[in-house]
Parts: sequence; C-alpha cells; structure tokens
Amino acid sequence: MESYTVVRPEHLNHYGHLFGGCLLKWVDEIAWIAASRDNPGCRFVTIGMDRVEFHRGVELGTVLRFVAGESCRGRTSLTYGVSVYADDLETGREESIFSTCITFVRLDEQGRKLPLPTAEPALV
Repeated sequence: MESYTVVRPEHLNHYGHLFGGCLLKWVDEIAWIAASRDNPGCRFVTIGMDRVEFHRGVELGTVLRFVAGESCRGRTSLTYGVSVYADDLETGREESIFSTCITFVRLDEQGRKLPLPTAEPALV
C-alpha cells in the first residue's frame, strides 16, 4: 500500500523539523491500515516496532511517501515493513528517510489472540 502526507507547522519541533513521534504515528497508522485492508474482518493491535532510526531531518512542506507491505506472517501475528521517502516536488527526486517493521497481533472482542486467515493478502 502507498500513502502520502504533507508536513505542516503543527508537525514541527522547536528546531523547525518534523517531530519523530509524528512520523512514528503515521508509520504505525499506515501499516495498520495496510494490514486491515489485506485481511478484512481482522482486528489488529500493534505489539512491536523494530529499529527506529531517522536518516535525516524533514522540513515544513515536505511531501512524504509511505510504502507498506506484509513481510512475515505467523499463526496469530503478522509483520509489515514500512519505508518512508521525502519527495522533492521541485526536482521530482525522492530520498529515503526512514524504514522499520511493525508487528500486529489479531485479537477477538475480548482481547484474546485469534489465528490469522490462511488466505494470502491481496497484492497491489
């Protein structure tokens, strides 16, 4: 799945760069949306995020492109890789700024783990 957002003033820290927490929120949300779309009817919660390392600062007005896709599937959990790119609208070039893997577990209404569907996720 691919998604975009623009960095606005409310996303900036006191140095004028994107807060890391904003980026992590977006990454988690986009991975959750991708997992939920690939597995209709499943209720997922985040249980882990791999390495968090920001490659460079992001400034106001930057368009970010997010790419999320399943990378691992277990019995009750699955992992999605997410890569984030900063698009330069002037030149058309983009630069990788962040990547990680997020693991979700499927739960029922009472919070108990449930097996994942056996069907493979839809490829885009």
